Amino acid sequence: MKIAYISTYPPRECGLATFNQNLVNALSLNPDYNPKNSFVVALNESDDINEHQYPDEVKFVISQQNQQDYIEAADFINNSDVDSVIIEHEFGIYGGNSGVFLLSLINRLKKPFITILHTVLKEPNFMQQTIIKEIAVKSAKIVVMSKKAVLFLTSIYQIPKASIQLIEHGVPDLEPVLNNEISRSELFKNRKVLFTFGLISRNKGLETVINALPKIVAQHPDVLYVILGNTHPGVVKHNGEEYRDSLKALAKELGVENNIAFVNKFVSEGELHQYLTACSLYITPYLNEAQITSGTLSYAIGAGAAVVSTPYWHAQELLAENRGKLFDFKNDDQLATIVNELLNDNDKYQKLRQNAYEYGLKLRWPAIGSVYLKVLKDAVITGKKPERVTPPIIDVESMPALNLNHISLLTDDTGIIQHARFGIPNLKEGYCIDDNARALIMALMATERDKNPKALKFMPVYLSFIQYMQTEDGNFRNFLSFNRNYLDEVGSEDSFGRTIWSLGYLISAAPNNSYREFGRELFSHSIPHFKELKYLRGRANTIIGLSYFLCAHPGDEVIVKEINMLANSLVASYQENKDGDWHWFEDILTYDNAILPLALLHHYEVTGNATSYKIAMESVAFLNSFSFENGYLNPVGNAGWMKKHGKNPIYDQQAIETMAMVLLYAKVFEITKDNQYLNLMHISYEWFLGKNSLHIPLYDFETHGCADGLQFNSVNRNQGAESTLAYFISHLAILKAAEAEYETLSSPLVEADKCS
Repeated sequence: MKIAYISTYPPRECGLATFNQNLVNALSLNPDYNPKNSFVVALNESDDINEHQYPDEVKFVISQQNQQDYIEAADFINNSDVDSVIIEHEFGIYGGNSGVFLLSLINRLKKPFITILHTVLKEPNFMQQTIIKEIAVKSAKIVVMSKKAVLFLTSIYQIPKASIQLIEHGVPDLEPVLNNEISRSELFKNRKVLFTFGLISRNKGLETVINALPKIVAQHPDVLYVILGNTHPGVVKHNGEEYRDSLKALAKELGVENNIAFVNKFVSEGELHQYLTACSLYITPYLNEAQITSGTLSYAIGAGAAVVSTPYWHAQELLAENRGKLFDFKNDDQLATIVNELLNDNDKYQKLRQNAYEYGLKLRWPAIGSVYLKVLKDAVITGKKPERVTPPIIDVESMPALNLNHISLLTDDTGIIQHARFGIPNLKEGYCIDDNARALIMALMATERDKNPKALKFMPVYLSFIQYMQTEDGNFRNFLSFNRNYLDEVGSEDSFGRTIWSLGYLISAAPNNSYREFGRELFSHSIPHFKELKYLRGRANTIIGLSYFLCAHPGDEVIVKEINMLANSLVASYQENKDGDWHWFEDILTYDNAILPLALLHHYEVTGNATSYKIAMESVAFLNSFSFENGYLNPVGNAGWMKKHGKNPIYDQQAIETMAMVLLYAKVFEITKDNQYLNLMHISYEWFLGKNSLHIPLYDFETHGCADGLQFNSVNRNQGAESTLAYFISHLAILKAAEAEYETLSSPLVEADKCS
């Protein structure tokens, strides 16, 4: 068995690093393990790959905040001959928001892997819960170290119990040494030692032990409380040694400064074992229950130490059946009573140590390593690979159900509110015609599909809003305050074009004549402004609206003239800017880019113009050339955009960009019947569901809203109208395309509706 390990690694001073090295050493004792072809992928805090002098088994180093390193690490592992992979998981060791960059690695891995969770949160935030769920989907097994962790994963994260393996924390395979140097040291000599070790920070509750010392020292003047360990690097960075100094000050104030000692260093496991076997009592005084795994506690039990602890989750399990004693959080009186009782009653004290020692035998690394090797063998046998295969035909059953609850929340009797804070409408930002036009399109699509009652209810609200925003000369305002005051005299050309799109679609697909006639009246009043449009996206959106109008009224010469005029301007812009391998309408790709070729495809559908079709397909191929790296959609990011012959900046990715790509590929598929575009459409849609560069869904399965964008290390958790409507329009377009594909497969000679 050849294994790759992903974790921190010594000489980095970190609990996970030590755990990982112990696991490597434990597995190397098994005759079925191949140490020569196994290796470690180590996590660095900084970009300096020489930050630590790693041993030979470290073959690849990831800089924590460099996402590209995770992708390259996956490729490195894929190109090796390892059979399986072990990933150590702790949110803080991986880059991005809550360690999201790890998903870039596991979604690229082609080797079966298991993931060891060192932390399982009872109250995870959205990112944390999403990351753990994604890890669980891809892992052959999720390994945890306590029963409580299993309970949390099944009840909070909805991970099947069959996917979870409980393997307790390993401990050193060491027996007490006969000549313990620590016992004979000046520090320990002739003292009853209370002992705590680990990185020092306020959540460790060390002040509880110090507060108990006066009551302990009163009965046992020879007691010494030894605190072994450096201050946590994060604490030092922000607060220096403030916490350690406060502990010293507290001890002096209580008159026990001679009964406390700090040993400020990171020790080897052998030396730590000597400390644990030399001390009288080991104490973990953590301040709350939220500690699912404690390596320090496991080590103490493994060394056969007498342990006294607060009842955090792991302690409740590990110290059961008289393997240790528990005291309440921050209760120094109770701690003092327990310590004095054990120091006064040698039989109780020795029984506690014996119980701990006997239980610790089964936790020793050789035994734990054998369990891990069996789990890995099962993973290889089952052949579970961390990759999803996109079906050639869209699997509608796997898509989320259409749920318009968030749309309902954003929609009042005026219109749809444009912004939200998380999933809550932000009334201060009011409304815009952009979003109400999109909302009308969404409502029409939903009504066309299945007469959705909510969509039918919304439709007159959005129509009324559009009518309210139309000026006397037929143009449209864009912004309206929450108290229904106009905030501009004339809206942008983009908002004008999107409104025409919605009205044209209404005229083509209205559920009744009343709505159709109402839309026709608003549309007709706006016609004089078509020729005034100067910007490409305003023109493109308008072209799409005119094409829908012509589907309902194919002989309207006025509209044919208008759509040809606007399409010719896009063609001219393309011909002016096309250069070598730059097949685009401008010298930069900015936002809503796919709308431009989509508009020309709509023009081709209603006029048969071959030039529009040729340019549209050339620009589609150009978009394809850089939008699907690594098998998922990377739309042009808003952080700088993509300059001529430059690179796609990727972030920040916006939902409307993805919606435009979905609609573009839907239209190409309708025209060409080529399944490659159906696949590209599906891949683009899956951007919303987590098939993106961070592998995090933007669609929220709880609120049924959509995050406002994909950032370089997280998602924008606000769920406004623009992004949510972009999702639902894409969702409905996918459903329609799936039906069209089914009809094509069933009856190849059936011609698709050109006005779909």
